[in-house]
Amino acid sequence: MTTNTTSLRSALGHARGLGSAKEGTHHWWLQRVTAIALVPLTMWLVASIIALSGFGHEAFVVWFGRPVNATLMILFLGVAFHHAQLGMQVFIEDYVSHHGMRTALNLLVKFACYGLATLSIVSILTIAFGA
Repeated sequence: MTTNTTSLRSALGHARGLGSAKEGTHHWWLQRVTAIALVPLTMWLVASIIALSGFGHEAFVVWFGRPVNATLMILFLGVAFHHAQLGMQVFIEDYVSHHGMRTALNLLVKFACYGLATLSIVSILTIAFGA
């Protein structure tokens, strides 16, 4: 039985190749792993901000000068930007129907997230090393 009078392909033939590309599971796991990693990192960041709230700029620079704090902040920013990129990719793929626009937006989001992450990490290193 055909689904279309102009085509001799069956419904199964039309559906082949339109299913899963087998990459969704990896993407789903990455989103979950980054979300789980962000929980303790965000708690650490909030606790640190609260602890530093009564102090001035100098205390903040000294705090960033500690290797553990600089490393955790770099880790937080790397994971947060990657998680944001993954979430925006899902949103774009779900709601942008034009293939060319979807590809362009995904590239723009990737470049923006990776560029902002790099800028943030360089800024942290600059503060941490006092350059």
